[in-house]
Amino acid sequence: MNETNSVLVVGGAGYLGCVLVEELLSRGYDVTVFDRLFFGETPLRKFRDRIRLLTGDIRCTSPAIFERASALINLGGLSNDPTAEYNPEANHQMNTVATRTLAEMAKKQGVRRYIFASSCSVYDVGVVDEDRDVLLNEESPVQPRAAYATSKLAGELELMALHDADFAPVILRMGTLFGFSPRMRYDLVVNTFVKDAFTKGCLHLHYGGQMWRPLVDVRDAARAYVAALEAPEAVVSGQIFNIVCENFRISELAFRVREGLQAKGISADIKCAFQYAGIRNYRVSGKKIFQRLNYKPVISVQESVEYMVDQIREHGYTDFDNDRYYNIRWMKLLEQVKQTIDITGTIFDMPSSKPALELTPRRAHA
Repeated sequence: MNETNSVLVVGGAGYLGCVLVEELLSRGYDVTVFDRLFFGETPLRKFRDRIRLLTGDIRCTSPAIFERASALINLGGLSNDPTAEYNPEANHQMNTVATRTLAEMAKKQGVRRYIFASSCSVYDVGVVDEDRDVLLNEESPVQPRAAYATSKLAGELELMALHDADFAPVILRMGTLFGFSPRMRYDLVVNTFVKDAFTKGCLHLHYGGQMWRPLVDVRDAARAYVAALEAPEAVVSGQIFNIVCENFRISELAFRVREGLQAKGISADIKCAFQYAGIRNYRVSGKKIFQRLNYKPVISVQESVEYMVDQIREHGYTDFDNDRYYNIRWMKLLEQVKQTIDITGTIFDMPSSKPALELTPRRAHA
């Protein structure tokens, strides 16, 4: 029988996942993490002895992962535009197909609540257009174009198709995350600004910083998942919620980041370029989850930046060019290592005797 406070977190070793897991543990939940561990176990180090850790790929798993779960939170899959566009097929398989497969499996195992990490990027309207520059909500029509957003919306539709009296999917469309995490990322806009302040002494704006973006601190985002987990089923079942603290033009965001940096003794200029650079642009309302669940993000950009700087300094996250902090760079590096190991085999141990292999050219990704 499932324990009422037992949660399976798919992707629990990721940027948001490890923050969420710690939040769940602090509230007394029994937590199982299922993760491929692309970034290792280090993000889980603080609480590794208090969780059950299962490793594997969400595209090929088994009902056994639900053994102790009464709820599923799915943060798995590829998590930004560059990784999605690098391998669209893998992106589709992880973010759409596996989303439904996990749901079908959970439903058969009697797991009623499935909380899915979607994205506010499904609202993207592209280049700034005053006629389309409006505040969007969960009822607004969406027509995403990018591979990542398209795969997330498709995952939402797959879940909603399974919604019934025995299965309660909840979809959280996340604003752009920022803030410190033990699985740190410097490829998110606020975090990139902080990294650039440390390394270059300036913050760079593209396209004049005109674009709108909904943002939320990673700790506030973790609280949103807890709110969706603890809410009465009748309130959240089959519902979509935007998770947003505030909408900012990127230009204003840069000034707020600089204010937080200055509080920590870091000076940074703001440099602006106006050429087009593949921007995203959208504004999103977060009122629904406040009205339904009384949830509201509370961490400001300035507060988050100050905390981030403290944690970066305390824990030594100052090797800013390390590929590990950038999703697409890390994935490409792992792929290169895998290709090398396929050829060389073991590094230091004596390999088993094998006949020589003829290597054929590798096909490029789509």
